[in-house]
Amino acid sequence: MDAITRARRLTWKVLLSNFVAMWLLVVLTSVVAFGDGSLQWWRAVPALIAAICFTWISPRIIHGALERRYLIREVVLAGAFAVVAAALGGGEPFGWGMVLACWLSLATLQVPRRTVVLLAAGTWVVGVGISVSAVALGAAGTSLDLSIGQALVFYMIAFGIWCVIMPPSNRMWIWIWSLAVQAHEGREAHTRLALAEERLRFARDLHDLVGHQLSAIAVKTELAVRLSDVDSGAAKAEMAEVNALTRKALRELRQAVRGYRELDLAAELNSVKGVLEAAGVRCEVHLPYRDLPDGVAPVFAYAVREAVTNVLKHSTATFCDISIRFTAQEAELSVRNDGVQRRRAADLGSGLTGMAERLVAVGGKMSAHPTEDGQFILNAVVSLPIGG
Repeated sequence: MDAITRARRLTWKVLLSNFVAMWLLVVLTSVVAFGDGSLQWWRAVPALIAAICFTWISPRIIHGALERRYLIREVVLAGAFAVVAAALGGGEPFGWGMVLACWLSLATLQVPRRTVVLLAAGTWVVGVGISVSAVALGAAGTSLDLSIGQALVFYMIAFGIWCVIMPPSNRMWIWIWSLAVQAHEGREAHTRLALAEERLRFARDLHDLVGHQLSAIAVKTELAVRLSDVDSGAAKAEMAEVNALTRKALRELRQAVRGYRELDLAAELNSVKGVLEAAGVRCEVHLPYRDLPDGVAPVFAYAVREAVTNVLKHSTATFCDISIRFTAQEAELSVRNDGVQRRRAADLGSGLTGMAERLVAVGGKMSAHPTEDGQFILNAVVSLPIGG
């Protein structure tokens, strides 16, 4: 599970926790109200149906908020069910009135602050009005013996607390979710931009390196064709130059491709360390004090890139340790992290499989597996002097 999926699930759980609290309060206060006779079945049953309908609609509102949409029709319908449930249930702020508070927490998602204030004020007025009316009619779902004035003060304070607390708490979680989405989108955009820049650089280098030779080859080939019937010696000389230009172009093309295939180990280590730390993964690099033997650095540079890519894409690591050591017989790269995969160790994926094939081509080997202490380790070993 990637980070953005975990963030979405966490936001869902936090927003739905309000409904767990709502139903606990509704059930507890209803049991008490049935005991003292302040709540009758003919009111409880439709109130319960309205609360169930409200709960059924609410996930759609949450889903819309996570997708940066405000579902007006669903919000209005949920508000109607909330009012019906609160009115029939007695409107207690710590009972059926909690339905109104939950509705307010949803209705204020993805709206301007001014609208939040208006919705909170309207909910406060409706909640206080329903509760005080229930006390006046003797239908309040509470055992407290309050006069109209005392009830007014009590409900004004209680609903005021809900209307102040509920909107900012849920809006904060939506704001955090929006930041996570923007960070994820920015990371993907940065990756696409880097790829586009790399393709552009590669195209520019190819043009600069072999474009002139290919143009010269085309001109000289055309000239040789025209001279073949007039001066065979001159045509042969032109074709000799074409052959020389072709070899030069091929040599420069191979040099250009080799420059892209052979990565710089120091630059790659600095790059992956920066990427890991930007993703919130603490990275430590341990290198030998001596220069690596010839041919080892490009191989390990590619292995480091693939290993760290695997850490970022497939694990939930919080730290990554990269170590390189060598003796006279072999050189070893070790990449360890604490984001173990719940999958078979043999399932390496295409990136790690490609890395293993590269190591085999130079007489090396690779292993990747979880450890007993709950970590994941990747080892790449090449024999010295390096082959291939």
